[in-house]
Amino acid sequence: MSVMLTKFESKSNRVKGLAFHPTQPLLAAALHNGSVQLWNYRMGVLVDRFDEHEGPVRGVAIHPTRPLLVTGGDDYKIKVWDIRPQNRRCLFTLHGHLDYVRTVQFHHEMPWIISASDDQTIRIWNSTSRQCIAVLTGHSHYVMSVQFHPKEDLIVSASMDQTVRVWDISGLRKAPNGGPQSHGPGSTGPANFEAFDSFSTVKHVLEGHDRGVNYAMFHPTLPLIISAADDRVIKVWRMSETKAWEVDSCKGHFNNVSSALFHPKHELIVSCGEDKTVRVWDLGKRTAIQTFRREHDRFWVLAAHPNLNLFAAGHDSGLIVFKLERERPAFSVSQDTLYYVRDKYVRAYDFNSGADIGLLSVKKLGSPYVPPRTLSFNPAERAVLLTISSDNGIYELANLPQQTQTEVKDSSVDGKRGSGQSAIFVARNRFAILNKTSQLIEVRDLANTVVKSIKPPVQTNEIFYGGTACLILSSATSVVLYDIQQQKTIGEISSPPVKYVSWSGDGTLVALMSKHTITIANKSFSQHSLVHETIRIKSGAWDDAGVFIYSTLNHIKYCLSQGDNGVICTLDNPVYLTRVKGKTVYTLDRSARPRTINFDPTEYRFKLALLKNNYEEMLYIIKTSTLLGQSIIAYLQKKGFPEIALHFVQDTNTRFELALECGNLEVAMEMAKTINRPDCWERLAQQALKQGNHKVVEKAYQQTKNFDKLSFLYLAVGSQDKLEKMQKIADARGDPMSRFHNALYAGDVEGRISVLRDVGLHPLAYLTAKTNGLDELAAEILEAAGLTEADIDDVPTYGASTLRPPPVVTSSTNLIWPSVSTGENFFDKALANGVLEGGVEPDYVNGDAAAAGAHNALDAWAKEEEIGELEAEEGGWDLDADAEAETFDTPEAAPAEEEEELGAGATPGVSEKDLWVRNSPLAADHVAAGSFETAMQLLTRQFGVVNFAPLKPLFVSIYRSSHVYLSPLASLPPLELHLRRNPTESSASKVLPIAARSLQSVRSELLEGYRFVSGNKLTEAQVAFRSVLEALLLVVLTSDDEAKLWRETVTAAREYLLGVTIELERRRVAAEDPSNVTRNLELAAYFTHCQLQPPHLQIALRSAISIFGKANNHAHAARFAKRLVELKPDPKIVAQARQKISAGERNPINSVTIAYDEFTPFEICGATYTPIYRGSPIVRCPYTDAAFQPQFKGNLDPLTQLTEIGAAASGLPAAW
Repeated sequence: MSVMLTKFESKSNRVKGLAFHPTQPLLAAALHNGSVQLWNYRMGVLVDRFDEHEGPVRGVAIHPTRPLLVTGGDDYKIKVWDIRPQNRRCLFTLHGHLDYVRTVQFHHEMPWIISASDDQTIRIWNSTSRQCIAVLTGHSHYVMSVQFHPKEDLIVSASMDQTVRVWDISGLRKAPNGGPQSHGPGSTGPANFEAFDSFSTVKHVLEGHDRGVNYAMFHPTLPLIISAADDRVIKVWRMSETKAWEVDSCKGHFNNVSSALFHPKHELIVSCGEDKTVRVWDLGKRTAIQTFRREHDRFWVLAAHPNLNLFAAGHDSGLIVFKLERERPAFSVSQDTLYYVRDKYVRAYDFNSGADIGLLSVKKLGSPYVPPRTLSFNPAERAVLLTISSDNGIYELANLPQQTQTEVKDSSVDGKRGSGQSAIFVARNRFAILNKTSQLIEVRDLANTVVKSIKPPVQTNEIFYGGTACLILSSATSVVLYDIQQQKTIGEISSPPVKYVSWSGDGTLVALMSKHTITIANKSFSQHSLVHETIRIKSGAWDDAGVFIYSTLNHIKYCLSQGDNGVICTLDNPVYLTRVKGKTVYTLDRSARPRTINFDPTEYRFKLALLKNNYEEMLYIIKTSTLLGQSIIAYLQKKGFPEIALHFVQDTNTRFELALECGNLEVAMEMAKTINRPDCWERLAQQALKQGNHKVVEKAYQQTKNFDKLSFLYLAVGSQDKLEKMQKIADARGDPMSRFHNALYAGDVEGRISVLRDVGLHPLAYLTAKTNGLDELAAEILEAAGLTEADIDDVPTYGASTLRPPPVVTSSTNLIWPSVSTGENFFDKALANGVLEGGVEPDYVNGDAAAAGAHNALDAWAKEEEIGELEAEEGGWDLDADAEAETFDTPEAAPAEEEEELGAGATPGVSEKDLWVRNSPLAADHVAAGSFETAMQLLTRQFGVVNFAPLKPLFVSIYRSSHVYLSPLASLPPLELHLRRNPTESSASKVLPIAARSLQSVRSELLEGYRFVSGNKLTEAQVAFRSVLEALLLVVLTSDDEAKLWRETVTAAREYLLGVTIELERRRVAAEDPSNVTRNLELAAYFTHCQLQPPHLQIALRSAISIFGKANNHAHAARFAKRLVELKPDPKIVAQARQKISAGERNPINSVTIAYDEFTPFEICGATYTPIYRGSPIVRCPYTDAAFQPQFKGNLDPLTQLTEIGAAASGLPAAW
């Protein structure tokens, strides 16, 4: 029994007819419930549905060249459909059959449709005139199938009268207009049928079946016919011009055979039947070579794709699309040569010259119908190692000839074979073999002798090359990098089963390809990124720049090392990438023929240059390519480079948005003038105000007529003249509040009094005049109000008003407020000066596109720097930032004197907090700098933390501990002083904040948790251990020894937290559900398997002994007692334990059966508190490495309540 290579499967009503589209990935299915479905089997989606038939639809066919579909059903009708996406509909219906229509088919050249019916006739229709042009009679029972010959003017029909008939219809082609149209329009009635029969003759009648024949078809090239019948036999017939005879029979089905096909390319027969099987037969030997069986579904119909290695089978509950053999050719690339297998020959293809020669025959390796699965090439020995999946897996080691020979030798002459499912060269004279059944990896020498046997650490399905003396092991849930010399695991990544592996040219990066995911990892598996695809991934290769290019079923795509990906081009048919060089992709198609595809790498090279800060190449691409579109602009904005997008965007609104985002007020001002909308001017004013450019703010306020804000702006910049103008404008507008504000800003007391009098506020006008010494004006106001001094003698007496506008020390009306200099942008300068105009495309170095360009970019930014200074800074965290700082000093030195004369303030340097964020990859240092957002991003990337609420008190505490506030004068705000842990450091690129929490202080908290456990305060202990794990996230380490101690502390806290949580759960179960003795015992047993210190493990074991003893599980209690004795406790405890051991030996029974096997190593799931035995699927917490069942992947870790289970994490960076 073989495994069917199923490519698509759908569930539906019984499928009675199937038809492939010749060029598009479409499959039409006729259903017993009256529907016709149109599936895209590559995407796995239902494209459309046709429901106009009344009753079951049995026949369906797609036109070989036109977008037409024909169907026939039990309603006696034949319908022709248009299947163009925008115009899917029934075009016309053909009437004429008097019973069920069984099959329909289009002619490959003529506009004919042929149909078979239960009315014992075969009809041929002209689809252009929509008339019946021939009726073939002669069968004496239902006609079950009919088919045109692929080349000749013949048709073959199968009938329930136990015969197969071959008809000659050459007369029909010779007839005027292809049929009886010559009789005049409308001549479709029965009266003309006698004329129809004259166009066709029965050439052969094939008799030999004992029961009704269900299907018959011609061979695509040979003069052969195949038939399938209810006598459970498949017969092969040969015909000549004069006669036809039976060649042989294929017997093996044990029920009616529904259909049988010739394989379009190989000498094979594929059949299906009501015995629920699909069988594959050797046409030459007439023997069954493969059988695919379904449990409950009978098969009714088969269809073969005319061009691809695809078949479809319809059964009782749907359909399947499948292959008979794997189509991915086995290949390996070495330098400029591709070694691959085609038609069971090892061939060499030279990428440079295009020469393609056969080197070695492997026809005798495994089954003749199964191609080799993998090929590994050893350039030192010029040897190939092939594997094939037949006969439960075979490998063969063979040497390739040094010279091209006229006769290609077979590998069986001097090749060495053995059993194994996966084989790969691991060194010049060593190769590794995986035996999946025994789970053993054998390392063999070139004499095929076993040198070393290795038991893999995980259940391994496939092995791949992992670097010198290393293997990549693929399991169901993870991929492991394994050192076969030291026999230890170097790294492990959670991943679906990896099918293919591709290493970059310099060996620094590796792409691990699964069915729907790609993991890009470094050579030690310590860092990785994930790309997910909804369509199946087929292959991949690295280009010269260190970008991974991969193919899916219908696209070629790219993937950058950090996970960004995009589409390069669309494919009509899948290809397998072998090499990427410049703008050419070298591929193998499904027939294993080399092909080349030219593409445009501009988009991904631009993104790569952006990623590596290679500004020269970015500028070159901008100047020489048409890299436009919303996607690239959105990408630049997302990555924080709006100033780059600004240089090649023409749309006014987009330019305005980008200019605001990168703070380019000059461009924003131009765009605002063009757009001229109030909301644009308001946003421009906000951005300009942030930068202190009050002239732009003034212009924006003027455009929006925002007079109140304009007046306040003139007050802030000390412009008395413009304030007076604003007073006149306010008077003209007649706005009393605006007049009052302007008078207040200008210090015009009389103006304020005038406004108050105008609005009738005489008391306020009087008080204003009185307190400002304007007694005469006050008396005038009093008189105008009809009052005297005596009337207001109860009004309190106020002192003189001190309200005066502050004096203008330095008028900044014509000065822009000082702001932090940003220096001249590289792109502004380069585009303005014409640098790189007509430049040469940058060369690529595999793995580092910026290898040569980085220093050139630095020179362009800071030409006056010394080479020695550049080298000294290369070890720093932010080389570009220091280079930029140097650039600021030089051009600003000259105008500094002018600014001092004008009284402007000095330009401030980089904030200490910003330096801390730049200089450290540790989350604790980012918290100390107050950059909580980047700290959270680091914790997510390094440890998978997603819940930050428990960490808020720690964040606030560390931030407060890193700063001191000093108030030198009560009238001044306090000075913020930043505390460093390296106060003697003078280089700005190396300063770091004080370490608020030390590892020693956290370990003291761990000891406190130990004391809580000893004192049976388990709830307090649980809180303490969680607190320890939270604090360890924000500890600053200074050495490898500290890092090792940190990891030990994390492990200890995790084990105690797990153990305490299990014991608390046990106590809850005992209190709330006393009858659940099984769960109580299980939790007590699991508690003893936590890695606790001996005193606490003694407590756990003694507790388990007591609980199991009460439950009469004496055998288990005795084993716990033996473990307790091994810990060497007090003699009194030892004596009690020995009593339990004796009792267990006398009465070795367990009254309660529990899920506990102490003899099989296991880990405890932190969510369900159940064992996960070795070899079972498992996911882990990326921080504590706690174990969980696979269904909890993506959930919050219930132990720490911080991290996402199974999340990808890079781990603690070695910042020291």
